Amino acid sequence: MPQGSGTVPLTVAVVGSGPSGFYAAASLLEQNDVPVRVDMYERLATPWGLVRSGVAPDHPKIKAVSSVYAAIAAHENFRFFGNVDIGRHVTREELTERYDAVLYAVGAQTDRRLGIPGEDLPGSESAVDFVGWYNGHPDYAHLKFDLSGDRGVVIGAGNVALDVARILCSPHERLARTDIADHALEALRHCSLREVMVVGRRGAAQAAFTTAELKELPEFTESGVDVDPAEVAEQPGEEALSRLVKRNLGILRGYAANPLPAGERRVALRFLRSPLEIRGDGRVEEIVFARNALKVGEDGWVTAVDTGERETVPTSLVLRAVGYKGREIPGLPFDERRGVIPNTNGRVEGVEREYVAGWIKRGPTGIIGTNKKCAAETVGQLLTDIADGSVARHVRAGDPFDEIESWLRGRQPHLVTEAGWRLIDAAERSSGEPAGRPRVKLVITEELLDVALERRIA
Repeated sequence: MPQGSGTVPLTVAVVGSGPSGFYAAASLLEQNDVPVRVDMYERLATPWGLVRSGVAPDHPKIKAVSSVYAAIAAHENFRFFGNVDIGRHVTREELTERYDAVLYAVGAQTDRRLGIPGEDLPGSESAVDFVGWYNGHPDYAHLKFDLSGDRGVVIGAGNVALDVARILCSPHERLARTDIADHALEALRHCSLREVMVVGRRGAAQAAFTTAELKELPEFTESGVDVDPAEVAEQPGEEALSRLVKRNLGILRGYAANPLPAGERRVALRFLRSPLEIRGDGRVEEIVFARNALKVGEDGWVTAVDTGERETVPTSLVLRAVGYKGREIPGLPFDERRGVIPNTNGRVEGVEREYVAGWIKRGPTGIIGTNKKCAAETVGQLLTDIADGSVARHVRAGDPFDEIESWLRGRQPHLVTEAGWRLIDAAERSSGEPAGRPRVKLVITEELLDVALERRIA
């Protein structure tokens, strides 16, 4: 029998409280082979990761998955420790000394850059920052975005690009019924953009939009969608495309063939363009694109090839939405190119008792539900390692689990527990109720802590 096993519960620290973190906790707590206690650590005062701060506010059905996470958090062997920054308040080494295993589910917290001249001009922004801003993430609540021009350009052909464009083009009355951050709601009230152009490097068939996101554009923006018929024309080999791609092409061709009247603002979808340079005198004034053609390799992979033709588009705002990227955790191996921690089925390479799940494990792919299978694989590997003795459990007198909270409070006096989060949740929901909104988010850390810690506000 492995060292330290028996009836003593396995202790696991899960770092990160987004979907992959909660699904990992569920996989640990719902299995019957070994008793487990789970502590979840979160840098912010609030849980749920991208469900709270990444999913667009006008997608409440997607956010409803938070009820699943609330049920997991209610398990008697689960604890939430928010407002704890690993590396600042406590170290990795201190966690591995106190827990049998540590599982990192920290997501992909930074964006990929375009790497072109002019990218750092004012008005050239990251979609990661913009999404965090309108969703009320405390790290981004202070940002300002100039929405005073006529056109904005979003670089990217995935759902994040569509989210950003849709929020910019949605009528204020529709956004005012959501949980969008109040500062963003007020800024968008005065937005003067007439068109938001979403630009993909490859063709329409290679875009990573989901069908639902494409179909909802006219309803959510109350406007037509501008698509160039030539860019969605039938292509050779189309019969081999997946059903998803065929459905998307059908929607795009419908927009191109039957253009609806433009509303106050509209989304324009453009393909086969690569950004080459952002220009402007002190701030963004235009962006230069290379016009591309598609080339199919022997392996079937479709690449974009520069034709030499150039196109200059006047714009005052450029938002790059070309992918998320993981951030290195000091002391752990890191694949800089892929932005992930190298691992085997979730077990971090070259270290003992440390694991990964979610985007930091596999890269920023899939939907929220994809994280469930990913987390289950990691937990399966962790339990196998414990069962076969590959990872030796700590041998301690008594139950060290009870000592951890007091140790944490010594490091972080402003610790937010599950009870503190419930106070925040209740306060936000209560504030939103009079206006028919799901919640009004608190976006400043000190305000969140005032509620969570029941501090008296003068």
